[in-house]
Amino acid sequence: MSQGADSSSTGRARAVVLLSGGLDSATALAWTRRQGYVPYALSVAYGQRHRSELDAAARVARAQQAHEHRIMYVDLAGIGGSALTDWSLALPESPAEGIPISYVPARNTLLLALALGWAEVLGARDLVIGVNAIDFSGYPDCRPEFIASFEALAALATKAGVEGARFSVHAPLIAMSKAEIIRSGLSWGVDYAATVSCYQADPDGRACGKCDSCRLRRAGFEAVGVPDPTRYVPSA
Repeated sequence: MSQGADSSSTGRARAVVLLSGGLDSATALAWTRRQGYVPYALSVAYGQRHRSELDAAARVARAQQAHEHRIMYVDLAGIGGSALTDWSLALPESPAEGIPISYVPARNTLLLALALGWAEVLGARDLVIGVNAIDFSGYPDCRPEFIASFEALAALATKAGVEGARFSVHAPLIAMSKAEIIRSGLSWGVDYAATVSCYQADPDGRACGKCDSCRLRRAGFEAVGVPDPTRYVPSA
């Protein structure tokens, strides 16, 4: 654990955790607690297709006893260029080569920047993000090179960094398969029924069963050999 400011109530270091409400971020939050940090959960409404994952994030934050959970707002729909923020673009329902249209330009850069800003105000020196470079859709901002580069940026772009503080960006799931993530999360007490991973979940949080995220999630549970708690729309 790096030396962040102590929480006034526990004497433990604080960490800001990006919490989307999906499977990976819920597992990353559980990892953060297991490491002994006091977790401050940050969710971002960036103009995504549905609010179900933000509702899931609130459930997960409560269940895992995050010290605080905040939702911040960024209008990435105003930029466009992604099927997750532009309803005129169809989400792919079968695997394809290259970076898919579900990639949101600069999303993780912006989300980590918000987390970094909040961390600096809190006196925290640790950021946690649930990106994964094994079972993922090929997004460039889910790679180890990106994480290392953002750490370098944090040292240069903040008052705390210039004054000598060292920020650490933890990506504990980055080299794990989806099955390994699920297996770890179950051992840490994660309730995956509370999470929503689907790119186009309905207002009740039911998954489509067809998008990249649904396929990877379903395959992960099958590989672990445990029941998939995901609620799917009837046609899925």
